[in-house]
Amino acid sequence: MTIQVAFQMDPIQGVDIDADSTFRIAEEAQARGHDLFFYTPDRLCFREGRVTARGWPMELRRLKGDHVTLGEEKKVDLSDFEVVWLRQDPPFDMGYITTTHILDRIHPDTLVVNDPFWVRNYPEKLLVLEFPDLTPPTMIARSLADLKSFKSEHGDIILKPLYGNGGAGVFRLDPNDRNLSSLHELFAGINNEPLIAQKYLPAVSKGDKRVILIDGEPVGAINRVPAEGETRSNMHVGGRPEKVELTDRDREICARIGPLLREKGQIFVGIDVIGDWLTEINVTSPTGIQELERFDGVNIAAKIWEAIEARLS
Repeated sequence: MTIQVAFQMDPIQGVDIDADSTFRIAEEAQARGHDLFFYTPDRLCFREGRVTARGWPMELRRLKGDHVTLGEEKKVDLSDFEVVWLRQDPPFDMGYITTTHILDRIHPDTLVVNDPFWVRNYPEKLLVLEFPDLTPPTMIARSLADLKSFKSEHGDIILKPLYGNGGAGVFRLDPNDRNLSSLHELFAGINNEPLIAQKYLPAVSKGDKRVILIDGEPVGAINRVPAEGETRSNMHVGGRPEKVELTDRDREICARIGPLLREKGQIFVGIDVIGDWLTEINVTSPTGIQELERFDGVNIAAKIWEAIEARLS
């Protein structure tokens, strides 16, 4: 069957077609005969009970520099679509949160992936709080005194914005570091959000594993190895992806969190595992599909669409 699919995302003209997961998901949808529509979050609108968007029909091709053709701009009623993808990148700010409230108005009659209610309530660095026995020691706080107490106890910590993404603003503060107060002052000058601190895990030097789950089931993983001299392993900041197998511990973690993800409509999720510890559950705009497909030779995007099509049927 042909499905009408809308993608709420950052401008598709600028994506890296060899790495972007949204491009790969849309490419697979097109290969399955589905019709594609694209709009950016600022073009989403709620008016008098209707949820609309101004955007473009699109066709994709795997050709660098010429990967998308957009049709004539038009205004559409999103309730006319079978599927809407919530795929703009964080930061998870009030603009992002507002789009989840608006998309709530059409879900589940129109299937929004991932479920916007639970994306809003379970952003990446907060959902892990449901599983304290799977995570390293973690603190969420704005108080400098509390953060100092946490660092005093654990010595070597990671400090990062609660709603950041892509490795931006992530700092390692080792036992000899004296910058906590300055960093707190810096972050406090940017916004009034809390920070998240976690005990530093030395195993990150061997990689930060991204495990992909589809409808609560693990389908594979890639390892992201930090660049020389870097603490962060995110591919946005130079982390190197490499092939890796799922361990028994990875499967144990997935077995614990999978039922909750499935129940809350989180169809495409990427979790981060360092050593034996779960550090993030990424539900807003996870990445890693293309790297995993190249390493494992498995069509992960097809598995995602199979899960969506099963829900629609």
